[in-house]
Amino acid sequence: MKFGEEIGTIAPIAIGPVLLEGPAMLAPMSGVSDLAMRRIARRFGAALVFSEMVAAESFLAGDDETTLRAEGQGLAPHAVQLLGRDPIALAGAAHKAEDLGAALIDINMGCPARRVSGALCGAALMRELDLAERLIASVVGVVSAPVTVKMRLGWDDASLAAPELARRAEKAGARMVTVHGRTRAQFYEGRADWSAVRAVSEAVSIPVVVNGDCASLEDARAMLAQSGASGVMVGRAAVGAPWLPGAIGRGLARGRLIEPPRESKRDAAIEHLDWLVAAMGPRAGLRHARKHLAAYAEKAGAPGALRAALVTAEDPGHARDLLTCVFSPSEPERAAA
Repeated sequence: MKFGEEIGTIAPIAIGPVLLEGPAMLAPMSGVSDLAMRRIARRFGAALVFSEMVAAESFLAGDDETTLRAEGQGLAPHAVQLLGRDPIALAGAAHKAEDLGAALIDINMGCPARRVSGALCGAALMRELDLAERLIASVVGVVSAPVTVKMRLGWDDASLAAPELARRAEKAGARMVTVHGRTRAQFYEGRADWSAVRAVSEAVSIPVVVNGDCASLEDARAMLAQSGASGVMVGRAAVGAPWLPGAIGRGLARGRLIEPPRESKRDAAIEHLDWLVAAMGPRAGLRHARKHLAAYAEKAGAPGALRAALVTAEDPGHARDLLTCVFSPSEPERAAA
């Protein structure tokens, strides 16, 4: 059996007709969760992987970069996250995504970025619950794929609207909600409040997924216990470790976390680099890859000089060679082999 092929016996999560095989998912991350990362994470056992945030109007206009973000070739199920505040545009983008193969449509109501909330999208919609409900209903009305919503606890500590938004989402036809355990005002400061998500779990009958600061099996266990959620979503900790959601899912089912061997990690990192170069061209692909290359090197424990050489490489072939070095066994490991 290949590593990551089977998750084990756990309670499945049903998102409408989409039945997940595990409780651990890869979060949508703008500029990060590209198609290669999603394919790798899914192959290593992530129960569900989400596209980068896709702006509805740019997607409808056929923007090349936005279209690439929504690409899902080789993924099943393929989940696309959409961003917008115009019900007609959002519905149109959802219909287009489904036509292109999306099996699940997620609506972003949690992005805290200033450029997003400043345009009254993302987390800003948590201050416009009537509009948020109309947006969800507009998407549900035009697609057969299940619709999900990702949100935060609220805009700030004085407006913790997640339970009410979740109730409205369920009423409008959403089949799952994901809650990041911070407010928009927090951005990514402090620690996510997993226990605050319990109010959402108790407010709805659809599955709730808890998100924020999941970096280990111990975190995932605590998140589920404190939130009462059905599943966990792994975000930043999976950068440089796209195998982590699958490993956490298996760990929740089997009691311990087992990471893949270094050779499998190396092959995944090289696959990721090769896809970015092929999709974007050598110069842009390498530039986009730097955040991933730095994370792969850091999590592999590579020396600082090797990490610096990797993120400044200007030739894809040289970068591939350096990645091989990053995942080469250390002297103690070679001696023990």
